[in-house]
Amino acid sequence: MTQVRPSGLLTRETYQRTALGIAVTVVGLAALLAVLLPFRSHLSIAIPALVFVLPALMGVIVGGIVPGVVGAFGGFLLYDIFFLPPYNTLTVRSPQNWTALAVYAVVVLVVSQVVAKLRSTREEAERRTEESERLFELSQALIGDLTLSQLLKHMVATVQSVFAPRWTALVLPDEDASDRGAVTALRVAASAGQPLTDGDIASVMSGGGKARSLGLLEDASPRRVSVALVVSHRPVGMLVLQDVQLVERERSLLGTFANQAALAVDRAQLSEQALRARLLEEIDRWRRALMGAASHDLRTPLASIKTAVSSLRQADTHLRPEDRSELLELIELQSDRLSRLVTNLLDMTRIEAGALELRPVAVGFDELVDEALASLGGNMAPGRITVDAPADLPLLRLDHVLMGQVLANVLENAERISPADSVIRVAARTVPGSAARTVEVSVSDDGPGIPRDERERVFEMFSQNGGGGRAGLGLAIAKAFVEAHGGRIWIDPDVDHGARIVFTVPAETLVATAV
Repeated sequence: MTQVRPSGLLTRETYQRTALGIAVTVVGLAALLAVLLPFRSHLSIAIPALVFVLPALMGVIVGGIVPGVVGAFGGFLLYDIFFLPPYNTLTVRSPQNWTALAVYAVVVLVVSQVVAKLRSTREEAERRTEESERLFELSQALIGDLTLSQLLKHMVATVQSVFAPRWTALVLPDEDASDRGAVTALRVAASAGQPLTDGDIASVMSGGGKARSLGLLEDASPRRVSVALVVSHRPVGMLVLQDVQLVERERSLLGTFANQAALAVDRAQLSEQALRARLLEEIDRWRRALMGAASHDLRTPLASIKTAVSSLRQADTHLRPEDRSELLELIELQSDRLSRLVTNLLDMTRIEAGALELRPVAVGFDELVDEALASLGGNMAPGRITVDAPADLPLLRLDHVLMGQVLANVLENAERISPADSVIRVAARTVPGSAARTVEVSVSDDGPGIPRDERERVFEMFSQNGGGGRAGLGLAIAKAFVEAHGGRIWIDPDVDHGARIVFTVPAETLVATAV
């Protein structure tokens, strides 16, 4: 694709093309003279005149109008000297011959001018097409799904390829430096062409962040052009081209590029600001959810502990030993529950921060159940849990601390929403037909169940289910831990009463041993 060259390079190329066109014209005239001269006595005076038009046209096509003029003058001399009597002189005796010379000169000059004009028109059309394609490519990139840094790199690369300066730099306000107290500090956000030296960067920043007016600006540095990127009379950046000289048409094109770039930079910055605003809204929502946990889930165990301690400290109250033991047991159970709630809050903080790290080991299913029950302490009445797992169930490959917390959270949720005298059933089985060895674990209860339209929301933080129970953080953390192991967790839709929560965990891979 042809570049829009700076005017200095354009002059050099024009000179080279003109010299080449003159050479082609001279060589063509000499060749035609060598071919026609032996047959001079057999040719009419019109034939050389027609033939000598060709070198002039070739010169125009190659190098423009100047070779055409050279061809017309050279052809005029050759025609006069070698093909109009008396030969080998510039003398023309016959009026008819003068007419032939005049017609030849006029025809060659007119044809050369027409061809040169057509050639210039074609080149201009090609340039316009080139500019339109460049602008279209740039506009497509500007409306595409690019980040701000990608967009800036694309813009400077486009300007560099079109105008071919030594380097192109895009300068934006440095918000970080401004936050540190610097006034309207600048930074080179993107560059193309030759790498910028420290001196180049210093010269670009020498303006000290002063606002620049709309339009192209000739800097103090020689052969440098700067153009302000302005949106609604508000500068958003500056485009700097080093070692380039632009003609009026090129300046207009660069101005169009700058306008497009200014709108794109402004749009990208607004998009980033909107993204930051959405992130802040999400953080606020998460903080409000944590406050909901502190105000609801932590209030019950704290109130129970406070009541029990107050009863024990009353000096005028005579408690029976069994009553005293029951209050101490209540304090212990509620303290354990409070500890699990705080652990859940810390776990959710790790999940949100992306600091969750798995340490998988081989664990038996019975060990996983025992670890979950141990973490629940005395909150689960003896004999209330039944476990059903086949004898050939493979070992599980998981982080036993995290998955123990998953099972404990699911059991605690089932215990909270089901009748006190009901049984909670824990089962496990190997998933048939799975590509990787997977074990399916389920926890079933006889509680009020979970409505179909709420079965996804129970895995969100602090959701309220239709049975009146509050899922809190437990099931949300269980979902995060299960998915971290590559599994999934869901509510079984095919149970008649109660609820059945199912999740999958990876099993230990069998390793074949040589016999």
